[in-house]
Amino acid sequence: MLDRAGMSAKDDTTRRVRFRGAGFVPASSRFGGWIALALVIAIWQAAGSAGLVNPLFLPAPAAIARAIYELAMSGALWQHLSASLLRIGVGWLLGTAAGVVVGFAIGLSRLARSVGITFISALFPIPKIALLPLLILWLGIGEEPKIATIALGVFFSTAISVYSGVDAVPRNLIRMAQSFNVPFATIVRKVIWPGALPAILAGFRITASVALLLVVSAEMIGAQYGIGAFVLQAGNLMQTDQLLAGVVILSVFGLVVGKVIGWLETRLLHWREPQSPQP
Repeated sequence: MLDRAGMSAKDDTTRRVRFRGAGFVPASSRFGGWIALALVIAIWQAAGSAGLVNPLFLPAPAAIARAIYELAMSGALWQHLSASLLRIGVGWLLGTAAGVVVGFAIGLSRLARSVGITFISALFPIPKIALLPLLILWLGIGEEPKIATIALGVFFSTAISVYSGVDAVPRNLIRMAQSFNVPFATIVRKVIWPGALPAILAGFRITASVALLLVVSAEMIGAQYGIGAFVLQAGNLMQTDQLLAGVVILSVFGLVVGKVIGWLETRLLHWREPQSPQP
């Protein structure tokens, strides 16, 4: 048995333990990505200037920037860019609207789930660009087949992300609302929609990339104007500086879309931001 002196000495050596319940809080450096990108471009430019890389196969960043500047000054850049943005915007909006409706129906209705998942599982693996010739036969030569191709690709990815987000909502929250006799529409608006929103916004990141891939592919097959048509033409003429200029423009578009969706996540998902750890 410990005596009182021993217990007192043990109490005196007791230390407060640092709070360890802050959870996993992912964070990134504000300028780390930009610094890494600038470093890669500098190394690339130095290799090109030193003659270590054949400019026919990989032009230096300065040559690509000069090609973009010349395209902008000639007006060709805006002509191609406006055509692609119109197709992406209309196709993405149509596919997203339909995908959200169908995704919520699958997530909330047993009948819609049994029918919808079967069709989505059967049709989703089909490459949508392979349907473009058929869509041209149905809709004619013009903007409609390209927009429909983008909308189809966006629709399936959106529907899957939406009903997956609905399934991920904790059922205890729904049962609690039902126990208080909350109307179904209010439960959907106040419980299910906020709970599924992280998955929906994550799906938007995917569908933006899908739309970008499909518009380039569709423009390569049958379009006079557009970034895809421009890249294909530059590749056929072995103008690699202009080809990479088109690739850089697509990359910048993807970066802008990512920033916009990140801003939406910050505005709409502020409730999930971690609180400061308590001592």
